[in-house]
Amino acid sequence: MYHARELTVSTRGRDFVDITRDVQEAVRESGAKQGLCTVFLHHTSASLVLCENADPDVRRDLEAFCSRLVRDGDPLFQHDAEGPDDMAAHIRTVLTHSSLTVPVKHGAADLGTWQGVYVWEHRTSPHRRRVTVSVLGG
Repeated sequence: MYHARELTVSTRGRDFVDITRDVQEAVRESGAKQGLCTVFLHHTSASLVLCENADPDVRRDLEAFCSRLVRDGDPLFQHDAEGPDDMAAHIRTVLTHSSLTVPVKHGAADLGTWQGVYVWEHRTSPHRRRVTVSVLGG
């Protein structure tokens, strides 16, 4: 059996948006008791991360590290069609993930105790991001 649900995720600019509940709801809707859940982000300037969900300092530290690693407006970058954060956002996406696969067990996404699924917005301005949650199982 295959089931898909499309999500629209509003971001506030460079930040993390927790979509764990939406992913779990899509798995429940599918009726699958076991199988695989794939989460796919349809964009090249945001990413998906499976991350620690108890302490927000983890996400702040990830953002601080990435900001040091890939600087907005770096003179090395030629691509800046949408501003100084444009190429930095693309690099951040390439270094992270556009899709995640999570096992389905007992009718739910089988995440670890401290794991959450997040959209990580890499642009500095707000965006609406399209995410597809697909479940294959029975």
